[in-house]
Amino acid sequence: MNTTTINVSGMTCGHCVNSVTEELTDLKGVQSVSVNLNTGGTSEVTITSTLTLDPAEVSEAVAEAGYTVVANNA
Repeated sequence: MNTTTINVSGMTCGHCVNSVTEELTDLKGVQSVSVNLNTGGTSEVTITSTLTLDPAEVSEAVAEAGYTVVANNA
């Protein structure tokens, strides 16, 4: 299993979480998506998959849901 963690801006509620989760779950190999919602800030999204995910495909899926992947400043 591979685990990928991204930061997503713009999510404010459960509906937002559901939209992002639905789009990411549609990616090939994704087994689960966990969102740590930070209302009004950047939310941490952890994706567990059987395949290595293409960052461009992940960003595109998040964009399809209406949100933006932001750089991790850690």
